[in-house]
Amino acid sequence: RERLSMNAKQWYQRRVHGDQEIVALVGGGHAIGRCHVERSGFDGPWTFSPTTFSNEYFRVLLEDTWTQRPWRGNKQFQDSTKTLMMLPTDMAMRDDPEFRKWSEIYMKDGERLSRDFAVAFKKLVESGFNDKRSCPV
Repeated sequence: RERLSMNAKQWYQRRVHGDQEIVALVGGGHAIGRCHVERSGFDGPWTFSPTTFSNEYFRVLLEDTWTQRPWRGNKQFQDSTKTLMMLPTDMAMRDDPEFRKWSEIYMKDGERLSRDFAVAFKKLVESGFNDKRSCPV
């Protein structure tokens, strides 16, 4: 798990993101949608409301019990209802002490998650783009 959290940190830090922004991006991104086995090798939603942006991802991540899913697909975890899934990198949001600090903050404060996600996402999509003059407004 330590290696997974380091991989996530290294990928995002190359894009000038710190731990807070990493947690906001992962949790905000995984608040919406699901994995499709034919596209990613993983299967299932992260939350019970995969079409709504909220902090539910952090609530289920931190409050539920997660076990490795016994199946022939990629390594993933399932909740106690066997309905939701988490990736190994999601578990790093719970297990890495710095990531967990922010996960707990976002679990308690959905408005802060929304604000921080917006700032971090803008930074992510604009990273590496320096010539704003070449892009018409």
